[in-house]
Amino acid sequence: MTDLPERRDPPPAPELRASDADRDRVAAVLREAAGDGRISMDELEERLEAVYSAKTYAELEPLTRDLPAARGAAPPVPGTDAWLATGEEPTWRTGIGVLSGFNRVGVWAVPRKFTAFAFWGGGKIDLRDARYTSGEVRIRAIAVMGGVEIIAPDDVTVHVKGLGVMGGFDGRASGPGAPGAPRVVIRGFSFWGGVNVKRRARDRKRGDREDGD
Repeated sequence: MTDLPERRDPPPAPELRASDADRDRVAAVLREAAGDGRISMDELEERLEAVYSAKTYAELEPLTRDLPAARGAAPPVPGTDAWLATGEEPTWRTGIGVLSGFNRVGVWAVPRKFTAFAFWGGGKIDLRDARYTSGEVRIRAIAVMGGVEIIAPDDVTVHVKGLGVMGGFDGRASGPGAPGAPRVVIRGFSFWGGVNVKRRARDRKRGDREDGD
């Protein structure tokens, strides 16, 4: 029996626009490379910034050129269907607590960009049961004489880059997640207040979550 060469689809033209799924696939390759020790966490962060700002295939291709997984098409993102809220509109895009509070908890569709603001009040953002409308979520959290609590599942990648002025902006939750999981970037500042970011497991009962956090 004659061995035939494997048929492969032609690579996309470099000038074509990349989709969110394309960016997510490249991000998954980079996260796996960081997990294998091929690139540092600083390199991972720099390359992921470039991934999610890339508009064409030509901008994506150099980001994985020096990695073994980049030979040929990037592999599918493991578990993407379990994370993404395909076709859903974001449930909320903001959370505002002025002399009051807000809660963004339970099953909800998270937007690519979310803004949280607390002034003499507080707010809670719980991402453990959330569905993601993109592979990266950017949360801008501002607390002035108030507080914002953010709970991320322990299997997503988290980067905290906020600033506390006479207050706290806890960045200890920063760290890598599972291959193919979303990336949550939390920026902002606190003044006479605090932004507290935690990582918690998903498999806890809802009652324990509400009482224990």
